[in-house]
Order: sequence, then C-alpha cells, then structure tokens
Amino acid sequence: MGIIVHSVIIGISLGASDSPKTIRPLVAALTFHQFFEGMGLGSCITHANFKNLSITLRGLSFALTTPAGIGIGIAISSVYDENSPTALIVEGVFNAASAGILIYMALVDLLAADFMNPRMQKSGRLRLGCNLSLLLGAGCMSLIAKWA
Repeated sequence: MGIIVHSVIIGISLGASDSPKTIRPLVAALTFHQFFEGMGLGSCITHANFKNLSITLRGLSFALTTPAGIGIGIAISSVYDENSPTALIVEGVFNAASAGILIYMALVDLLAADFMNPRMQKSGRLRLGCNLSLLLGAGCMSLIAKWA
C-alpha cells in the first residue's frame, strides 16, 4: 500500500508540472524508478504466494496509480500556482512523505527478508556483494534524483 501511495504522489508531481525543463527529466527518472520499484514489488508478491486474482489486482493497482496521479496533477494544475508559498510547502510535504514511504518500504518490506535469509547470513562474500550492490543502486538513484 505504501508503494501505491508513493506512486500516486509522484504522479501528482509530474502532472502538476508545467515546464518542459521539469517534465522531461521527471519522466526519465520516473520511468527508471518505477521499473525497479515494480520489479521489487513483483518479487514480494511472488514470494507471498497469493492467488492469481490477487496477483492480478495488485499488479493492476500498481500499474494504474502513477497514471491516476498524473491525471490528478493535470486536473489541479489549472488552479495551482507552482511558485506560491502554500504550493511549495504542500509539494515539500508530499515529496518528504513519498520519500519516507519509499525508504521504509525498501528497507523493511523489500530488503529485510533478503538480508535476513540464512544463506545470506552464512556467506560473507554474498553479504559483501549484496551490500555493495545496494550502495551502487542507491548511488545511481541519487544521481538520477540530482539530474531530475
């Protein structure tokens, strides 16, 4: 549920943007970001052994939330002054909540199970490789965030 809320908030940010200088990097970052977020969520759904209907509904809800957020953002963009103090505060709170939700979901729901796996706990080489991969991925996402 947290990832779905995060996707809606990100979609609203993209839909409310007016400047092509803001939209182009956001679309690139959002595409890359949603791809890996979807892979992580899909992995968790697969490991949970849900029934086919439940898997389909969860996949559809993830796939539709960002476009729904974009629609909401487009709808409010006509009454939304991007540079007003209220808009900046609301955008900051949404972005902070979105980032917090994503960090929590990544660390607690997605990564904890993998890092607590007995196979991972027994192999120092595997732990080192996974930690380096985690840091490399976080660095790449930070680079994309700076670029966007």
